[in-house]
Amino acid sequence: MNIDKRALREVAEKATKGPWKVFSDIDTKTFSIHTPRDKRCENVIKWGGFDCQPNAEANAEFIAAFNPKFALALLDENIQLQREKDAIEAVALALRDDMRQAREQLAAAERRIAELEARTVNLPKLSVGEAMHMSGFSRDYAEGWCAGNDNAIHEIRAAGIKVKGE
Repeated sequence: MNIDKRALREVAEKATKGPWKVFSDIDTKTFSIHTPRDKRCENVIKWGGFDCQPNAEANAEFIAAFNPKFALALLDENIQLQREKDAIEAVALALRDDMRQAREQLAAAERRIAELEARTVNLPKLSVGEAMHMSGFSRDYAEGWCAGNDNAIHEIRAAGIKVKGE
């Protein structure tokens, strides 16, 4: 059911605010609704439909309880709940967007990791003699260079990177 809340609010604002009470004619068992402060029964509402029904009193009590003040309070609460729902929905949409962005970043990072893990470093391994020739025949330099190169190859492999050139 679709309730026209604006029309309900307009009707409730124009009506006597209440409180409304149920009263009954003891002799006829007719139920009516009125405001307790009315004088000379000005705000009495009597429906023939309440007479002789098994649930006439319950119907009258319900209508009295669902007075304009109560209807306006429900409408106000509905507005507040709608605002809260809208705020929660905005947060949910922002979280969805953040999650989408995080997934994209994760996928990009995983692709980059795969690229890095798949690459091969080309590190030529020279003999001490070749290194001596490059260094101007300094044996100490050549031995140090070769040891450093061996250490570099070891560390690169330990990092999971393939080494080519041996």
